[in-house]
Amino acid sequence: MNEGPTNSGSVPAASSKTSEKSSLKGVVGVIPARIASTRLPNKMLADISGKPMVVRTAEAVLSSGVFERVIVATDHEDISAVVQKAGFESMMTDPELPSGTARVAQVAKKVMGDVFVNIQGDEPLISAENLRIVVRSFNYSKTIMATLSFPLKEEDEQNPSVVKVVTDSKDNALFFSRSLIPFPRNREGFFPRKHLGVYGYRRETLLHLVALPACPLEKIESLEQLRALFYNISIRILPAANDSIGVDTPSDLERVRALIEGGK
Repeated sequence: MNEGPTNSGSVPAASSKTSEKSSLKGVVGVIPARIASTRLPNKMLADISGKPMVVRTAEAVLSSGVFERVIVATDHEDISAVVQKAGFESMMTDPELPSGTARVAQVAKKVMGDVFVNIQGDEPLISAENLRIVVRSFNYSKTIMATLSFPLKEEDEQNPSVVKVVTDSKDNALFFSRSLIPFPRNREGFFPRKHLGVYGYRRETLLHLVALPACPLEKIESLEQLRALFYNISIRILPAANDSIGVDTPSDLERVRALIEGGK
């Protein structure tokens, strides 16, 4: 069920290198980190083996070796303070911004860079190799926006919190949905993919995207990446080397703590 090709097309295999500098100039990793969180209050500051979660995430992002700068874009001084104390760069952003993408775009308006990668602050176990895969894709001049997919587990097929994605013959996204897509009337050859929420953008694409009005599809699904598809901005879907583990609930936090304390 969890094995099989990507939906279509071919993508270069993931590298086995532990550190790799992209030939691109000005690749910036941005970690949006807002203080508010419904299911896990102040989760960015949650302690994980002696370090705040956002710092753990920043360390993991830096370990990929592909970013000239790693910036935590936050709306709160407490997050900024712990990030700077740990030796990372932080930037205050407008608390009223509607999304993490908008926070990354605010950074892109102030920071020079060719490519900006949006990494969620609640993923302290983010795969360094996954980040390298996203950055490497921008060595291909036609890539203007890129993200990741991974085989979907059967138990997650009906889980609306797990976003699904289907692609065209060139591995560009056709659609993202919280529903199972495509619908498996025939399960033979059915290898569904889930979306992993790491996004890379060329600077001009990012600034163009956030300037566009929200579209009906993104409001219905509550998936902002559908805005790009609605306005004909192609999103390259890359096969991830590893699955991701986000922290949204107290049980997620305990799981991640156990993995880090056990050396993953």
